[in-house]
Amino acid sequence: MHVSYRDATLDDLPEIVAIYNATIASREVTADLAPVSVESRLPWFHAHGPSTRPLWVVERDGPAQAAGGKRIAAWLSFSDFYGRPAYARTAELSIYLDESARGRGLGTRLVAQALEAAPALGIDTLLGFIFGHNAPSLALFRRCGFHDWGRLPRVAVLDGIERDLVILGRRVSEA
Repeated sequence: MHVSYRDATLDDLPEIVAIYNATIASREVTADLAPVSVESRLPWFHAHGPSTRPLWVVERDGPAQAAGGKRIAAWLSFSDFYGRPAYARTAELSIYLDESARGRGLGTRLVAQALEAAPALGIDTLLGFIFGHNAPSLALFRRCGFHDWGRLPRVAVLDGIERDLVILGRRVSEA
């Protein structure tokens, strides 16, 4: 799959939300327990901007009809970490792939693009917050040079099961 991304527009939000909502049932990716609405994600969408905290979408190669009418294969966001000025050069990185786009190396390429773009965005440090039982996402971030920086044991309860949250980090300048 060819990787080309662009800044998301408000018209993309329904597909962004659909990709996000499709991950909820797995109980591996997000702490949301029920689907979210497009309207509920508007503040989150507007908290992003191309110059400091972009929200990118990856458009599919070829016609969208081949993927059930979907135009977007994945999305990536840079989000504020902790919201205080001293943390402005640190961002949380989130990546969500449509099920049909998984297992093709797209996540690895997106993380590489994020690392390349980070300095121009004023970002020195990227973080990932990943459930301890989400082996594919942990492997992705570790493969891209992220290291375990912390573990919050049993902080999430998913279907009655307490789950750990792993904090992975990487200084952008690390080779």
